Amino acid sequence: MYEHKFIKIELDYKQKPKEDYYSIVSEHEKEGWELVQIFAPPTKSYGLASFFELIFKRKKHESN
Repeated sequence: MYEHKFIKIELDYKQKPKEDYYSIVSEHEKEGWELVQIFAPPTKSYGLASFFELIFKRKKHESN
């Protein structure tokens, strides 16, 4: 089984990320998360995105 985590990154009016997603990915990898996908839904005019989501997964720890 896997657990998933979604991190939303807002984009500014020039379509640039408001946060450093490189450091976010790096920090999550140190915690055992694997980046699965970057999802950017077209929510603005002309099919542009106003945010994207980093989707991570890692194996669930089984408790005895």
